[in-house]
Amino acid sequence: MSALLVGYARVSTVAQDLEVQRGKLLALGVEPDRIYFDHGFSGKRMTRDGLEKALAVCRRGDTFVVPSLDRLARDALGTLEVMKDLGNRGIALSNNGTIYDPNDPMAKLFFTMLAAVAEAEGGWISLRTKEAMARPSVRARMKGKQPSLSPRQDAALLKMYLEGDQPVGDLAHMFKTSRASVYRAIDRAKAAAKAAGDDGGG
Repeated sequence: MSALLVGYARVSTVAQDLEVQRGKLLALGVEPDRIYFDHGFSGKRMTRDGLEKALAVCRRGDTFVVPSLDRLARDALGTLEVMKDLGNRGIALSNNGTIYDPNDPMAKLFFTMLAAVAEAEGGWISLRTKEAMARPSVRARMKGKQPSLSPRQDAALLKMYLEGDQPVGDLAHMFKTSRASVYRAIDRAKAAAKAAGDDGGG
């Protein structure tokens, strides 16, 4: 049986493009039906169907191909566990086209160092994220889109709506917003009035 290239790609966040990784694997010579994917899983979780299937189809003499090492795992332990499995089964590892024999002492040293660096970088990213989240401006952006009307405008809009003098379309035009926003403002104003001990007029 001739040696095969078996590819694996993973996307852990929405912002990442799976097709970019797929394109890299195709460019490295991996056949389309030999590419396995995982999507939406953390790299720290090694029980991934795509990874397990890709490793399962590899046979002695094959090469396991990843577009980059961080697609394989996010910590040193996970990376080295896969390397050990590949080495025990006589399978080479290709990291973006650079092929390493996991049984070679220099390759083991290289990957141990590389995995440690990757793990440290993951820690730095986590630290930077925590530091950023500590800033009020960042937390505000993370809350999503804020209402276009202020609480005072919500209350005024509710009062006019309950009086029945203005149709919703006119209220939307008056407050320079959409009809849907008018109904949301009414709901907010009623909730605020209820919280303050008033039912908002009904």
